[in-house]
Amino acid sequence: MRNREESRTPVTVIGLGLMGQALAGAFLRAGHPTTVWNRTAAKAGRLVAEGAELAESVADAVAAGSLVVICVTDHDAVHRLRASIADVLDGRVLVNLTTGTSQEARETAEWAAGRGAAYLAGSIMATPQGIGTAESLILYSGPRSAFEPHEAPLRSLGDAMFLGADHGLSALYSAAGASLMWSILNGFLYGAALLGTAGVDASTFDPFARQNIAIVAGWLSGYAQQIDDGAYQAADATIGTHVAAMDLLVHESEALGVNAELPKLVKALADRAVTEGHGGDGYAALIEVFRRPLDGVSRSVPDS
Repeated sequence: MRNREESRTPVTVIGLGLMGQALAGAFLRAGHPTTVWNRTAAKAGRLVAEGAELAESVADAVAAGSLVVICVTDHDAVHRLRASIADVLDGRVLVNLTTGTSQEARETAEWAAGRGAAYLAGSIMATPQGIGTAESLILYSGPRSAFEPHEAPLRSLGDAMFLGADHGLSALYSAAGASLMWSILNGFLYGAALLGTAGVDASTFDPFARQNIAIVAGWLSGYAQQIDDGAYQAADATIGTHVAAMDLLVHESEALGVNAELPKLVKALADRAVTEGHGGDGYAALIEVFRRPLDGVSRSVPDS
């Protein structure tokens, strides 16, 4: 039987910003031999003191690990690394945790496959402080054959959620999560602004807001089924009824001197759904508006 040290996967972390340092630190704490590289080598000082090996070049860093994790500023930075690591990728699993789009993930997966590497695209749903704890969630998409053999070291970083073979899924789930986050936060902030005109502080509003968020969350399964079925029954209220309530919110906001842009935007989307024939449908029919860009948006680049 292999001893504990032999069973640890050698990993490489490329990019030592706050998140990259947190990733490398989590691997070290889990006992994985960890090699690091960063354009500014000084950022590796603390990690080296904790046992990491600092590679002299990014190619040397990749060559040192069977599992290679990239976490750099953006996808352009990933592109700039390609020429330096292309010749040492063969047989390795490359995990890209750099924020990017689904199209970028699929394109990079194709490039990596051409260099003999298995590729996992990932999205980090956590702060650097949460990495390595139960509060950290990291999404992965790509071939299951690349994920499963490396699931244990990847779980050193936090909860690892495998989404499926399409490399673009992690970016899409991340974007969907951001949409939920901003919608909830904007709704809370807007409600606090309204109540603030009557002297109600945000802390007093907080428990009421959380109760209402929980109620709305309970509707999601029913909405999801309507979307999947393509049938938008108005079990509680039609979009037309919602539009009337939105109009009331706009007028209330303007009367109180609160910025009414947010409810006006929501109402404009609902008005479009009504114009397209969904006024008598349930609110879930608004997805038909979200599924299509505005006329002309996708044709913003003139024909040559």
